[in-house]
Amino acid sequence: MPIMRPGSLKDPEIAELFNKHDPEKIFDDLREIGHGSFGAVYYAKCNLTREIVAIKKMSYMGKQSMEKWQDILKEIRFLRQLNHPNTIEYKGCYLHENTAWLVMEYCVGSASDIIEVHKRPLKEEEISAICDGVLRGLSYLHSLGRIHRDIKAGNILLTEQGIVKLADFGSAAIKCPANSFVGTPYWMAPEVILAMDEGQYDGKVDVWSLGITCIELAERKPPYFNMNAMSALYHIAQNEAPTLQAPDWTDHFRSFVDFCLKKSPLDRPNSTKLLSHSFMTRIRSPNVLIDLIARTKAAVRELDNLNYRKMKKILMVDSCETESNVGDPEDTPDEQIGGDSSKSNSITSEHSLHSVDQHGGVLRNASRHRGMGGPGLPPLHSNSSMNNIGGGGGMGGGGGRDGRDGLMQGDGLNRLSLGMG
Repeated sequence: MPIMRPGSLKDPEIAELFNKHDPEKIFDDLREIGHGSFGAVYYAKCNLTREIVAIKKMSYMGKQSMEKWQDILKEIRFLRQLNHPNTIEYKGCYLHENTAWLVMEYCVGSASDIIEVHKRPLKEEEISAICDGVLRGLSYLHSLGRIHRDIKAGNILLTEQGIVKLADFGSAAIKCPANSFVGTPYWMAPEVILAMDEGQYDGKVDVWSLGITCIELAERKPPYFNMNAMSALYHIAQNEAPTLQAPDWTDHFRSFVDFCLKKSPLDRPNSTKLLSHSFMTRIRSPNVLIDLIARTKAAVRELDNLNYRKMKKILMVDSCETESNVGDPEDTPDEQIGGDSSKSNSITSEHSLHSVDQHGGVLRNASRHRGMGGPGLPPLHSNSSMNNIGGGGGMGGGGGRDGRDGLMQGDGLNRLSLGMG
């Protein structure tokens, strides 16, 4: 059977994945909210419903076009299977001029955007509320035999109503157990690093990443973030599990992080079990995340011009509602919002825009492209993907502080390259 070229819809099973209409006639007022090596994520309005959505545009032309096309198909098939309040909602996909338009619900921003705006850690109650939504989403994914493999603040989005959404499924595993070397180094579980050859792992790797994300939200960066990615991988695999540094966190929070970061997956609870932890069951204000979003919007309005431009995406819905009432919009469609490459280099799948990764490179496919790791990395064959609308589901996700974003999927990395002998 001949191999069909990228973009071909002759196969009925592939054709049914795509809407046949011209997306340029359905969506307008496109405004870029993030970008990466695969393409860009846009705010947009649907002409038919006036609904605000996020669109991730992914080109499948150029080098590795067939691989790009297969990645797009994989992501669409994965997203079509999801139906949970704490996973980003998929709305459809279109093809236009050798580019896939992946349409998803629009979110206000990512957890990493929020800590970037405030320049301070989140409050414990806020972290608890975010973790609750993440665990519910993970429990659902894991019940389907799926593994996210890239949990971090940049891939955790929030809606206007304060609902937590998991995004950026470009590096997700569709079967469990898995053995690929995939994820963002600083958030990667020890068993992923050590499963280079014959090792396997399950959904508990997402629990480890959530523990690291708790530290990220509490301290504004994950452990070992001052190191290059390869050094961090070595320390994650060889050292004791990290802990919260500040003494003023409650025992409930400390215990939760310690459980998430059990070095042995046999000792680490699964996502469903963690929902019954005291850090999750403590009484919280029902509006804690709504209030956080409101304060974040107010903080964005007070930023200096440069930082305002980077974070204006958080106010995108508000500003567009004002424009529709007043007219004479401040910005024109397709204007780049937050286009700083340092904020948009991290992506979940090789060509996925879900949450813009905030830190570290996502290790992906160590057998393809070289030189896309963090500073000081040896030549790695790696691809990167990005922002959601998963970063893209709204404003993009994190961004790439210090230029350390980039998904590294690496079957070809061995213990020697990690300095492990």
